[in-house]
Amino acid sequence: MADKVIYAMYDDDDVLKDGAKKLVSKGVKVTEVFSPFPIHGIDPIIGIENTRLGIMAFIYGLTGLTLATLGMRYFMIVDWPMNIGGKPNFSYLENILSFVPISFEFTVLCAAHGMAITYFLRNKTLPGMPAQNPDPRTTDDRFVIELRTSENSQFTAKELEAMIKDTGIVELDQKDVA
Repeated sequence: MADKVIYAMYDDDDVLKDGAKKLVSKGVKVTEVFSPFPIHGIDPIIGIENTRLGIMAFIYGLTGLTLATLGMRYFMIVDWPMNIGGKPNFSYLENILSFVPISFEFTVLCAAHGMAITYFLRNKTLPGMPAQNPDPRTTDDRFVIELRTSENSQFTAKELEAMIKDTGIVELDQKDVA
């Protein structure tokens, strides 16, 4: 039997959150939510766990700080020592205060770029990839809840439709997925 996917479309994010709460309280498993902007508080409602992106940001930041420190020591102390403003050029530790702004900026640069690249790779949203949203309006002004009948096998498709219609939907769409 083919799996059926039900898309419930809303025109307000608060109505979607209330609808998701109603559905989850009845035992319905929400597969995905599509929206034009992040809906704060929807993740715990539909059971999505926190990501490890913050841990990765810390690791990327440490990598940036390490690279900045090693690079500044090599460029300014080992390879081409320069006497700038009377500062001693034979020790990195005596010049460390001068290197704090560069260290901070490179740490932020590496953390930000690392997080962005990780986010794009993890969510498969690289340039040129086809969109995975069910309706193009979800990038503009509509919000969609996706339900799969295979994940909600305790309910029939008609029961799911009836529960969804009680949540304040604007449109209801169904698709068969192989």
